[in-house]
Amino acid sequence: MNESTSVFGAWDGSVLGARRLQAELARKVRLDDEIGAPRRIAGFDVGFEDEGRITRAAAVLLDARDLAPLETHVARVPTSMPYVPGLLSFRELPALMAALALLGESPDLVMIDGQGIAHPRRLGIAAHFGVVTGLPSIGVAKKPLCGRFDAPGERPGDRTPLIDRGQQIGWALRSKARCLPLIVSPGHRVSLAGALDWTLRCL
Repeated sequence: MNESTSVFGAWDGSVLGARRLQAELARKVRLDDEIGAPRRIAGFDVGFEDEGRITRAAAVLLDARDLAPLETHVARVPTSMPYVPGLLSFRELPALMAALALLGESPDLVMIDGQGIAHPRRLGIAAHFGVVTGLPSIGVAKKPLCGRFDAPGERPGDRTPLIDRGQQIGWALRSKARCLPLIVSPGHRVSLAGALDWTLRCL
């Protein structure tokens, strides 16, 4: 475990310890809309360089009124752990925190390429980021990690619920015609309906 993993507190670096921490943090997720009228929305995405040895996080800060870009930044940090299914946030969070620190203003709402609560232990990267930072967050992913959904209609904005173990954990949202649906789920301090609403506003 290196310095970049200090955001995980007393985590011992093990897979079992990571899953235990996920369960603990998932209990802190709040699914009520606590956004108000945001002035700034931030979007984050993570990739890898140098054959996975470097984790790269890109951040853009937008004016919430017209989605005009105000700032863009890229942070690079040494990759802190290998890929383990279901534990992606432990691999990506250090870079996301570094990118957040580069923003000149704190966002009122964060959207992350990844899962919110649409995760087997209800703590995808957007939920993990939200609990750690305290910021309202939404996960917008390209494909589901768990759960089932009926295919939404073909029109942009059509959606169907994503269900796992009898619980709705997100939405399958058709963002554009002839495209696979996005998987939208709340991360923290945002409701299921709020996550969908804000994603539609930002399309």
